[in-house]
Amino acid sequence: MSLSITGKTAIITGAAHGIGLAIARHFLERGAQVMCADMDEAKLIAELGEEAKTEGPARYFAGDLCQKLTVNNLLSATIDAFERIDILVNAARAFAPSDPLDPCEDTLDAMLNHNMKGALRLSQMTAKRMIAQAEKEGRTTGEVGCIINMSSLAACRTHPSLLSYSIACAAQDQATRSLAVALAPHRIRVNGVAFASVMSASLQATLKENGDWREAITAGTPLGRIAPPSELAETVQYLASSGAGFVTGQIVTVDGGRGVLDAVQVPAY
Repeated sequence: MSLSITGKTAIITGAAHGIGLAIARHFLERGAQVMCADMDEAKLIAELGEEAKTEGPARYFAGDLCQKLTVNNLLSATIDAFERIDILVNAARAFAPSDPLDPCEDTLDAMLNHNMKGALRLSQMTAKRMIAQAEKEGRTTGEVGCIINMSSLAACRTHPSLLSYSIACAAQDQATRSLAVALAPHRIRVNGVAFASVMSASLQATLKENGDWREAITAGTPLGRIAPPSELAETVQYLASSGAGFVTGQIVTVDGGRGVLDAVQVPAY
């Protein structure tokens, strides 16, 4: 089974921080060309250097990907830099608690826009570029491209203060499945990675404010630790490689076993 992504061109969103940054670094170390997209231009420059604007296997693009024009500009910048797009990793995530009893709160709209709608639009527009690319090259067999969406265990677990975030994650998972079916005839695979107990940028910020939560998270994770984002990047590489050539429409869970642990530790239901 080949896990090689050498020579592939990937767009990775949320690439200035946390999981997106870890995936971008991982792909670069394994020979991919990477367009790193994020709203935080200063952090992109700090991580990649000013030269990444015009040269090298790592380039950066700063902008709000919830805007259609910005998405078009990102795709054009990637084609200009690398002449093709093979992989899209939607790693940009927004996290915020919400009040489940407040009908006026707009957190749900924000979570859906950042965690599902923006990624879906980018996926749709990238898929069109991938299809056109294959037609131009005259490729009638073989994989045309792949899309990988970051999700969360919150999509299938409930917590009152995470109502909006959970809904957005569940919507993202269903979008992944639906898009996988729609794009299969075009030889584009679409999969998701649902994570928990992984040190994302949002989890790191949360633990700074609530240090005692670390013990609760590790205690509720059978493998007994919080994983670094680099471990998640390994799974993303697998899904992007030919080793996963017959895998599409799947949500792969990376959570140290957290999702299979019964939170009520008594032998009764």
